[in-house]
Amino acid sequence: MKILVPVKRVIDYNVKPRVKSDGSGVDLANVKMSMNPFDEIAVEEALRLKEAGKAEEVVAVSIGPAKAQETLRTALAMGADRAILVETDELVEPLAVAKILKAIAAEEEPGIVMLGKQAIDDDSNQTGQMLAALMERPQGTFASKVEIEGDAVSVTREVDGGLETVKLTMPAIVTTDLRLNEPRYASLPNIMKAKKKPLDTKSPADYGVDVTPRLATTNVSEPPVRQAGEIVPDVDALVAKLKALGVA
Repeated sequence: MKILVPVKRVIDYNVKPRVKSDGSGVDLANVKMSMNPFDEIAVEEALRLKEAGKAEEVVAVSIGPAKAQETLRTALAMGADRAILVETDELVEPLAVAKILKAIAAEEEPGIVMLGKQAIDDDSNQTGQMLAALMERPQGTFASKVEIEGDAVSVTREVDGGLETVKLTMPAIVTTDLRLNEPRYASLPNIMKAKKKPLDTKSPADYGVDVTPRLATTNVSEPPVRQAGEIVPDVDALVAKLKALGVA
């Protein structure tokens, strides 16, 4: 079985994003970029399934600028077998990503498409669900545990009331949550080996997908600055202050 793992290049989670002065978006100039943490978990889970003998090949795919090769090389250094870059400088929305992934899945015929539940740059949490709908395949979202049983995959997912386990007939779509695993670090020898692993470059046109944005961002702004607290001398003063603020 083959596992397809989409990964996205995003601002590193340790970096505080800066809004452009004109409010048109987030400033990406001279900012450290890395693999989306949820996608990193998906890569790790795919590799664990391969190491357990449940899969034969792990293929990483990314849709984005040429620099996304760095993200794919990270996946290859972790242990992925090969990679595909769909190169575009456009800001690709979730639906276009899902359409491209559908076309790639049609070529690669993976048993599982495993991707992070969301990207930390836009928090859309849409691509996995859209892909499942386009492919008409079962989906298990927010996975905290994944087990393959014959031609089916059991996904334990986190829901508001606790945990829910669903059994999906493969091929299936799985999106990963934070508690699924702890991703490995790529060792220096594996980083060197990753440079020799195959990485194919494609374009959205190769898959017949128009990535022209359908949404326009009208404004991006920093969250409001939290106001400083106030120390009061006693309970009576606290009650009086709350009443003055209209919250008591």
